[in-house]
Amino acid sequence: MVEVFLKDFIHNHFKRHAEVVEMAEKKLTPAIISTVTVIVAALNAGKKLLIMGNGGSAADAQHFAAEFVGRFLRERRALPAIALTTDTSLLTAVGNDFGFDQIFKRQVEALAQPGDVVIGISTSGNSANVALAMTAAQQLGSTTIGLLGRDGGIITPLSDIQLTVPVQETPHIQEAHITIIHLICDLVEQAICSE
Repeated sequence: MVEVFLKDFIHNHFKRHAEVVEMAEKKLTPAIISTVTVIVAALNAGKKLLIMGNGGSAADAQHFAAEFVGRFLRERRALPAIALTTDTSLLTAVGNDFGFDQIFKRQVEALAQPGDVVIGISTSGNSANVALAMTAAQQLGSTTIGLLGRDGGIITPLSDIQLTVPVQETPHIQEAHITIIHLICDLVEQAICSE
């Protein structure tokens, strides 16, 4: 009986995963193309990516940046990308002195320049610290991209490009996010290598 339950549970999880990824393909292909175009143009102009998120999205931000600085599938030049989630001294100092909501904003204010690309990852779309940083990025003339979930939340209007996975289940949003991240990395790398 337990084995039947487990098999059904596993089957249903994979089935839902496939449904969400298929939905993301149908809804987000134009936005993914726009994202790749913006990132390639920025990198070719000598600009950089700044990427942020909380919890699992922080891990995704680090993964995203690592694929650009290192490599995804091809040997090519290192691409400038910084995850704003990794410096524990900075995060704890800003969190302590200014508040947790400021941890990404202060870094954007210090690092972002016109033409840079700032990517905010939030499964709820309502992460206050990401929203404040996206606002700062827009004010500084950076392009903002939201990798979001559910209805996109408060970060939607702060994103020049929205990549919103419109489902409620956080794990499935995260699974779609990593698929989108891999697609972006692959397509950007192809474009950079072809040049």
